[in-house]
Amino acid sequence: MKILCVDDEPLMLQMLEMTISEAKPDAEIEGFDEPEDLLEAAKKDGCDVAFLDIHMSGMTGVELAKELKAVNPKMNIIFVTGFSEYMGDAMQLRASGYIMKPVTKEAVEEELSVLRFPIVPKKNVLLRVQCFGNFDVFTPDGKPLHFDRSKSKEIFAYLVHRHGSSCTIKEIAAALFEDEPYDKKQQGYLQQLTSSMMRALKKVGAEGAVNKSYNSISVNVDTLDCDYYRFAELDAGAVNAYANEYMSQYYWADFLFNDF
Repeated sequence: MKILCVDDEPLMLQMLEMTISEAKPDAEIEGFDEPEDLLEAAKKDGCDVAFLDIHMSGMTGVELAKELKAVNPKMNIIFVTGFSEYMGDAMQLRASGYIMKPVTKEAVEEELSVLRFPIVPKKNVLLRVQCFGNFDVFTPDGKPLHFDRSKSKEIFAYLVHRHGSSCTIKEIAAALFEDEPYDKKQQGYLQQLTSSMMRALKKVGAEGAVNKSYNSISVNVDTLDCDYYRFAELDAGAVNAYANEYMSQYYWADFLFNDF
């Protein structure tokens, strides 16, 4: 979970960061004493939860929340303040929570347990998948996954694009070999490529990333950390990473992404 927080009083900011860390020790936490700096960080790298002091000089917490919601409508906003009269304005923004100062560990834990947009941690990630730019696949520790055949990698790319929807070998053939007849020879070739893909996944213990049954195959999206999937969820980091290139090495990908 990535958490950003802001308070223009340095001591209050330090106390807020410490309290959040006590309540959520496994979170990635970054603090700012200028609201504009937090906004830039959210635009660049994304954010799951933002703790915002409401009463700040210059841009107020409510104004900052409006800017953050424009970056990502599903960002969880938790307001922090010593002034209860701001609660009405804060709630109009569909904030996730509201904490009165002094902030306590118990209050932070309570708000994080009832987020408006729950953060579901991916504990079973088997692969990290890059779709923006060239398509590439990595193990969780960042090592590139080697496919013996380039077309096997392309099949996996197509399955990733399908976002968990199952497809048949014939559908894969239609995407990858658009102008070629689907006959027994091509069917056998595709089965070989699929088997090669599965061997590549098995070598790194990631065969669970694909669901395979008779004439049906799909990816298990819960096992993938994928920029394309985070883009679909309006993750700011993924949105900003997209530079009009999607699986660039595959002719079919750009056409299909434009239909997304």
